[in-house]
Amino acid sequence: MRILALDTSGLVCSVAVMEDDKLLSEFSIQHKITHSELLLPMMDEIKKRIALDLNTIDAIAIAAGPGSFTGLRIGCATAKGLCLAMDKPLIAVPTLDAMAYQFYGNELVICPMMDARRIQVYTGIYTFVPEKENEKHSEIYFSMKTIKPQSAMSVENIAGELNMLGKTVVLLGDGVPVYRDKIEKLLTVNYILAPAHMNRQRASALASLAEIYLREGKTVDADSFSPEYLRASQAEREAAEKKSAMKSSSEDSTKLEKKSKSESIYIRDLRAEDITYAAELEKANLGKEAWTEKQILEASTRDDTVYLVAEKVGNVVGLCGVQNIQGDGEITNVSVSQECRGAGIASMMLEKLLLRGKAIGCENFTLEVRAGNAPAIGLYEKLGFVNEGTRPGFYDDPKDDAIIYWKRNKTND
Repeated sequence: MRILALDTSGLVCSVAVMEDDKLLSEFSIQHKITHSELLLPMMDEIKKRIALDLNTIDAIAIAAGPGSFTGLRIGCATAKGLCLAMDKPLIAVPTLDAMAYQFYGNELVICPMMDARRIQVYTGIYTFVPEKENEKHSEIYFSMKTIKPQSAMSVENIAGELNMLGKTVVLLGDGVPVYRDKIEKLLTVNYILAPAHMNRQRASALASLAEIYLREGKTVDADSFSPEYLRASQAEREAAEKKSAMKSSSEDSTKLEKKSKSESIYIRDLRAEDITYAAELEKANLGKEAWTEKQILEASTRDDTVYLVAEKVGNVVGLCGVQNIQGDGEITNVSVSQECRGAGIASMMLEKLLLRGKAIGCENFTLEVRAGNAPAIGLYEKLGFVNEGTRPGFYDDPKDDAIIYWKRNKTND
């Protein structure tokens, strides 16, 4: 049984390949480099070093959260992409369970703490219970017992629960050094600080626990899986706070809404961590006609294709793509979230997409649009696209004609 494990839930980016009881490879880095820059090169390096054919992998394991919102998205999108592309099962392992599993066989209390900001930690409480499968043999096995499932809570609250247990506790995770002074004052039980090689996330521990999950049939649907964040992201909290403030000031609500639609829009290349959100955006806008995650992933990885997204306050609010087909750029997936429409996002994306399309060899550009989509038609004509025909009844649900638009390089006429 061969498992590829990815953990991008915290400051450490970690990749491991495990085959039965052998750790074939593990690569972990904690440095001032983003996971989006690290993860795929690390996987490529492992593939080269151990001559790994990804098709020989039996399953992909992913740290399922909690953890860094961006990190989890990167790992999740990568793992889901691999599973969908290779038709492999996905094993989602709770982040803190995997951290605790590094101390297999330890009968002390184990408490991982990840810094969750806002004076909180992601934490849980675990221990290992000895068992014997056969009384005639001396080998002891251990099962991990969850005393407190992973959750977001204050250091004061978790310290109180540890004190109530009255047992020596092993502490690990990036939240420990952040709240070291508080921990020292609050804990009345003896505690041990995990050494450097065991105090952060490790993909090898994730793979070991994932192997147990796989034997027990605990896999998840890769297409619908999403990380367990445990609480709203900063962007979502800020959005909620802004919404609350807008409600309390009806006089300025219209002005604030217009401002929120136009500020902080960033047009950039589609990344692996964006795939899930791009698919959700497609589904919200197009319903049954929307592209799936697998379709977007496959299209975006082609050498002849460029995909862009619009980002606002860390969220994907727009998507568009172009494929170069023998010099003609076929534009697809022009989509903007409903709450951000009217702010010129589609125009910004398409203007940049046309430039990027020319850079990959597109001389002319074409697209299709519903005959009833007047705002989109207005935008395309403003950008120089010309109506060159109709496909009657092309769209379903609701039924509608497709108008074919072209923007041709006049020097070729």
